[in-house]
Amino acid sequence: MYMPSAFREDRVEVQHELMRAHPLGLLIIHGPDGLDANPLPFMLYPDESRLGVLRAHFSRANPLTRQLPQAAQCLVVFQGPHQYITPSWYATKRETGKVVPTWNYATVHAWGAPRLMDDAAWLRRHLDDMTRSREAGRTPPWEIADAPPGYIDAQLRAIIGLEISITRTQGKWKASQNRPQADREAVVAGLLAEGPPDNPMIAMVAERANIAPPPRQPADRQPDAKAADPGRKAPGRD
Repeated sequence: MYMPSAFREDRVEVQHELMRAHPLGLLIIHGPDGLDANPLPFMLYPDESRLGVLRAHFSRANPLTRQLPQAAQCLVVFQGPHQYITPSWYATKRETGKVVPTWNYATVHAWGAPRLMDDAAWLRRHLDDMTRSREAGRTPPWEIADAPPGYIDAQLRAIIGLEISITRTQGKWKASQNRPQADREAVVAGLLAEGPPDNPMIAMVAERANIAPPPRQPADRQPDAKAADPGRKAPGRD
């Protein structure tokens, strides 16, 4: 990946935070059929190797089942926040007019050797972990045990697991670091004016420009989606 030094993010904990927040990774391999890419939701286990371990699953009908054993290495791309940046915001536009649009983004690339996991106990642990991570905070949270055991057994037989011990990572946070300070401050102001106030790109640009983060809007001033839509059904009651 093209990596100007200003955009480089080598802190593993920061990379892991993005991987957890945006777990749908793009698995890329070069197998017997050439290049292949598959989006898969991944679970990250940061303490199981120096750079962490990724786990996922997919249908046995997926060609990955025969491709992965022949792939010595794979790449998983995690795409974080991204945003079009208009040059109309830049102070430089008013000074010289020598500006063009750009796109800010954060991404993590993770490499490792893929390993198929064809074990029912492994799959069940993996699915329990993934379900808990996604259902946390829901009332009530759905659990695998809520479904009939025979149905779950059939589903387990239809999938296969994937484990990747990460051997190398690259993190790239392109957040206007190559612009003058006045332009970076103008980007934060422009994003705030355009909304929403919780746009993660605001914090990305502000942090890397040493700009004080904008104050959060008080909770009592946030629009209530439920109140705004009286016909909205309660979760889990469809």
